[in-house]
Amino acid sequence: MKPTMSQPEFKILISGGGTGGHIFPAIAIADALRKAVPACKILFVGASGKMEMEKVPQAGYPIEALWISGFQRSFSLKNLSFPFKLISSMLKAHRIIRNFRPDVVVGVGGFASGPTLKAAAGQGIPIVIQEQNSFPGVTNKLIARQADRICVAYDGLERWFPAGKIVKTGNPVRENVVNIMGKYDEAFEYFGLKKGKLVLLIVGGSQGSLSINQSLVLHLAAFVETGLQLIWQTGKLFAEKAKSAIQTNVPSEDQQNFHVHDFITRMDLAYAAADIVISRAGAIAISELSAVGKPCILIPLPSAAEDHQTKNAQALADKQAAILLKDSDAAEQLGTIVADLANNNEKRQRLSQNIVQFAITGSADRIAGEIIKLIQQKNGF
Repeated sequence: MKPTMSQPEFKILISGGGTGGHIFPAIAIADALRKAVPACKILFVGASGKMEMEKVPQAGYPIEALWISGFQRSFSLKNLSFPFKLISSMLKAHRIIRNFRPDVVVGVGGFASGPTLKAAAGQGIPIVIQEQNSFPGVTNKLIARQADRICVAYDGLERWFPAGKIVKTGNPVRENVVNIMGKYDEAFEYFGLKKGKLVLLIVGGSQGSLSINQSLVLHLAAFVETGLQLIWQTGKLFAEKAKSAIQTNVPSEDQQNFHVHDFITRMDLAYAAADIVISRAGAIAISELSAVGKPCILIPLPSAAEDHQTKNAQALADKQAAILLKDSDAAEQLGTIVADLANNNEKRQRLSQNIVQFAITGSADRIAGEIIKLIQQKNGF
C-alpha cells in the first residue's frame, strides 16, 4: 500500500549528491513524498558546484548549497582548505535547519550529507539514512548511531549499522526513467536511430567514465563491422574527443550511426531503444537495469570502496543476469564481447529474463512511507 498522510503541513529536508547515483534516488524519494502528501514542503541541500545544483531545480525542487568537498586520501594541497569548508558547511547547515525547521532530515550520501545530518542530530531532528550500496559510505557509517531509520538495498549491513534501525527497502529509481513501455518508436525518433539495427547504449555514470570511453575508442571499427548503432553518454570532458575519434576511425557513411551525448536527459528513451547496455556497476545503475530488463555488460569501477561494484556485478554474473568485464580487460576484450552478444539473440534474451529477477519495485514509496511514519511518531498522530 502506498503511504498516505492527511496532515498537510510538514517539511522534509533531503541532503546529499555529488553524482547521479546520489542525486536521482534523492529526487525519486522526493517525488514519492510529494505523491503521497502533495502539500508537503521539500528542501534539498547539496554541495556548491556539484551536479545536484543543476539537476534538483530541473526536477522542480529548491536547493541550498554548502561549500564542501571530499577529503583527498592521498596528499593534496586541496586538503588544506577542508577544515574551513567543513566549519563553513556546519554553520550554514545549522542555519538552514533553523530557518526551514524540518520534521525530518534525509541523507542520501555525498559531500553535503555529512554536515547536514550532523547539524540535524545536534538540533534533535529525526534522521533517515538511505544507503544504496552493499558497502556503506563513510558519512553514513559515522552518523548511523544517531539515525532513526536506515533504509538499505542489501542484506548484511548489520556489520556497520545498528540492526534495529535497518529497513530493507531496495534502491529508489526514477519511475519516469524505468517506465519504457510503448516508447520504442519515440526513442528511435528522439535519438535519430534506424530501425533494423541493434542499439548499443553506453552509460559510464552520470559524468562519464574515462577508462570505458577510452576502451570504446579502441573498438569503434569493430562496432561498425558488427553493424551496431551507438548511444554514447561520454560526460562533458570526453564528448569532443569521442566525436573526433568517430570522425577519424569510422567511415563517413557510418558516422551517422554513432550518437554522442555528454549527458542523456531522456534516459527512459535511451533504455527503450537499447538492445545492449554497457555500464558501471553502481547500485543505482544496477537497480535501473534490473527494472528495464536490458542485457548488459557491467564494467565495475575498480577504485570503488571495498571493490563493492565488482561484488554487485558478480552477484548478477553468477545468476547469468549480466556479463562482468574487468576494467583492466576492457581495452582488449570489449569489442569481442559486444560482438558476441550482438550476434547471439538467445543469450541477450536469457540475460534480460534473468536480470529482471533482481528488480525491487516501489522502493521510493517504501522509503517515503518510513519517513512519514517517523513524522507521525514525532508529532504523536
